[in-house]
Amino acid sequence: MPPTSVAVIGAGLAGAAAAWQLARRGHDVVVLERTEPANHWGSSHGSARIFRYAYPDPLYTRLVVESRHGWDELERDGGVTLISPAGAIDHGDARDPERLARVLAAAGVAHELIDVAEAADRWGGIAFDGPVLWHEAAGVIDAENAVRTMLRLAEAAGAAVRTGWQAAAVSPRGAGYAVVSTTGEVVEAEQVVVSAGGWLSDLLGGLGLPPERLAAFPALEVRQEQAFHFPYRDPQDVWPTIIHKTAPIQVYALPGGRDADFRGQKVAEYNGGPVIRSAAWHDREIDVARRERVIEYVRRNLPGLVPEPYAETTCLFTNTPDEEFVIDRIDGISILSPCSGHGAKFAPLIGEYAARLVEGDGTVPDRFRPLSARVSNGARA
Repeated sequence: MPPTSVAVIGAGLAGAAAAWQLARRGHDVVVLERTEPANHWGSSHGSARIFRYAYPDPLYTRLVVESRHGWDELERDGGVTLISPAGAIDHGDARDPERLARVLAAAGVAHELIDVAEAADRWGGIAFDGPVLWHEAAGVIDAENAVRTMLRLAEAAGAAVRTGWQAAAVSPRGAGYAVVSTTGEVVEAEQVVVSAGGWLSDLLGGLGLPPERLAAFPALEVRQEQAFHFPYRDPQDVWPTIIHKTAPIQVYALPGGRDADFRGQKVAEYNGGPVIRSAAWHDREIDVARRERVIEYVRRNLPGLVPEPYAETTCLFTNTPDEEFVIDRIDGISILSPCSGHGAKFAPLIGEYAARLVEGDGTVPDRFRPLSARVSNGARA
């Protein structure tokens, strides 16, 4: 299709990926970011996000395989390393390592299913309560550098990035749209990509979507997650990423990276933070009771760590009820909400999907398109 002018709202991982993919295809792109790219008030800051293949749902595992190709291309084109190798451990009866192993086997991802004794021998600082899934190809994403690299490549391809530009509404204008800021500034574009993360719930009603489509949008729950960095008892240790799920807890841990001087593991409860109305209510405050709960978990389950956090942070999870992504288009407005705390690993692929939507290519998984009505020929509107 001929080049299109596109306004991208939001410069987190999804928005930066969309800008990169669109600009390299020759589209005229402007990115509108309310503060700064990968800022601490959103979901894409810092240097430590888990890249893993293990999902109980085969679709997501297949998409990780596809996304890895995009990461390889991004690292090559950007001249940077964005995923550090670490490997991944999954354990706990609710995590079901045996099922995960079957999914990885079907996808051709190398892995091992290890019994408790062997796992304890390999990773003596971690307490296991059942079989352990290990896959070596997992790693840690430097989210902030990924955002900056994608925006740098987008700008090199002609995109513009405007910071301190807070979108308030989108409305039809001529053959395209007008994006209006909270201060009354206007940017016109033929199409709009909305990748507002935890601010999406505030913006959604201002996009002018038909009522029936707006009603189809999954309810969004924004959580202010709490993450804590614990030092290794042995400073020479470097652990893999960990997901431990057993009733009533689900905890994830990963090497803390640059955020915490590479000294230990970043540990958090999955969806363990308080629910807030939207990102606008993100105060970056740590909840004392939640800190104590994570400390107690570390004391019991991660004896190779000193159970005293030396750094702590908050970030946002924007959850849909079923933890599925929303990647869909209504007329000339595409909405990206690859969320629920597990979207970072798919960033290059999310950008690819955004470009497909803008170009009228419907090859985005149907499960991610709740807003699109089916028409008589089975195509997506």
